[in-house]
Amino acid sequence: MENQLIIYNTLSRKKEPFVPLHAPHVGMYVCGPTVYGDAHLGHARPAITFDILFRYLKHLGYKVRYVRNITDVGHLEHDADDGEDKIAKKARLEQLEPMEVVQYYLIRYHQAMEALNVLPPSIEPHASGHIIEQIQLVEEILKNGYAYESQGSVYFDVAKYNKDHHYGVLSGRNLDDVLNTTRELDGQEEKRNPADFALWKCAQPEHIMRWPSPWSNGFPGWHCECTAMGRKYLGETFDIHGGGMDLIFPHHECEIAQAVASEGHQMVRYWMHNNMITINGQKMGKSLGNFITLEEFFTGSNPLLTQAYSPMTIRFFILQAHYRSTVDFSNEALQAAEKGLERLLEGIKNIDRITPSKVTSGIEPAGLREKCYDAMNDDLNTPIVISHLFDATRMVNTLVDKKATISAEDLEELKSVFHLFAFDILGLKEGGENNAAREEAFGKVVDMLLEERMKAKANKDWATSDKIRDNLAALGFEVKDTKDGFTWRLNK
Repeated sequence: MENQLIIYNTLSRKKEPFVPLHAPHVGMYVCGPTVYGDAHLGHARPAITFDILFRYLKHLGYKVRYVRNITDVGHLEHDADDGEDKIAKKARLEQLEPMEVVQYYLIRYHQAMEALNVLPPSIEPHASGHIIEQIQLVEEILKNGYAYESQGSVYFDVAKYNKDHHYGVLSGRNLDDVLNTTRELDGQEEKRNPADFALWKCAQPEHIMRWPSPWSNGFPGWHCECTAMGRKYLGETFDIHGGGMDLIFPHHECEIAQAVASEGHQMVRYWMHNNMITINGQKMGKSLGNFITLEEFFTGSNPLLTQAYSPMTIRFFILQAHYRSTVDFSNEALQAAEKGLERLLEGIKNIDRITPSKVTSGIEPAGLREKCYDAMNDDLNTPIVISHLFDATRMVNTLVDKKATISAEDLEELKSVFHLFAFDILGLKEGGENNAAREEAFGKVVDMLLEERMKAKANKDWATSDKIRDNLAALGFEVKDTKDGFTWRLNK
């Protein structure tokens, strides 16, 4: 490809050129949500991060199969092998079928993603729809000697695997570290080693979600679904696996172990992880109870919020930081993002008010496209792209104020770069079509009023001229007279 994308590979702990296994095809798998509650800001970050990657890879000409799973079984309360299934627990508390819980929150998740302008993935498989593939995976691992059956459950033998391979290749942990940090939990007596993890769990009598297997009526371990579904839809080796940094251990480490234990080799070539959203330096999450749902952001209905924030403000807020950096929530930061987004969108809108000249003078638009590409190719550096777009916005304002000129060719290039990077790649958007039509209409009304004001000035009717200007000012419109007429803006 003409633009060489460089991405940070968590596996090698360095930036590497992205070279797909079967170009122009790219296989990408990203861990999706466990749907037992409303999506919060922490869920928005991986969705937006890998939406940017999806958009950019497609822009570069790749044919991307993007798989993002839905976890609807097997994710136990403590992210280990104890406690109740998160969805089953929600279903029990609300006296619903588990799949009612899944469907309700999945619809709401999709609505939130659409509001954030996150493109849907190519395939969105459910864990509960791939029990056969997960049983097959467990059978392969057992056959290769890296798992054992115990009281109807099947566990991955981490110590046996570690002798032949390296358990901890992704997270950098060694087995002694894992053993020292593994809690003793109820049901651990079934295991040979506290670090072993469940591939299949025998269901207790009260467990609602269960399927027949060669070992027991039960359900798959949480880590199995991604290995099984990644292989089914993307093959035994594929290009990219993404997710939040909190999934590196144990989830993604276990995925690697399962793939090597079943196939003899790693499945994923590039591992990519976004960093966390924090509140007062602490990870935002359902388990900690410190989360703010996306709907609460959109409506302002959370005591931690001083106002409502639009979906595009949330998206812009997340893109202002590099995906591997932490983002700390605050109302001040979101308000700054809101103002920044307004300024950027206003700059893009103002391009249409510029009349081209014969030559470009007073600004330097050359090289803007290349700078934006360079930033995107450097591990999706969206904050740098945004800074370049702000530089371009300042050029637009200079042109609108008639302090510089631009040729028709340069003006078209400026417009093209804005639309490509702000809308197509960063996925920002202005208000809905109705809002856009309404804004266009009221803009024409303001222009008409100011034309009348110019006529009044030409006729030396200063009273009418001043009245129009003062009335517009009272409504928040800032009017500037220029040698060629006027400019205006609405101060929100």
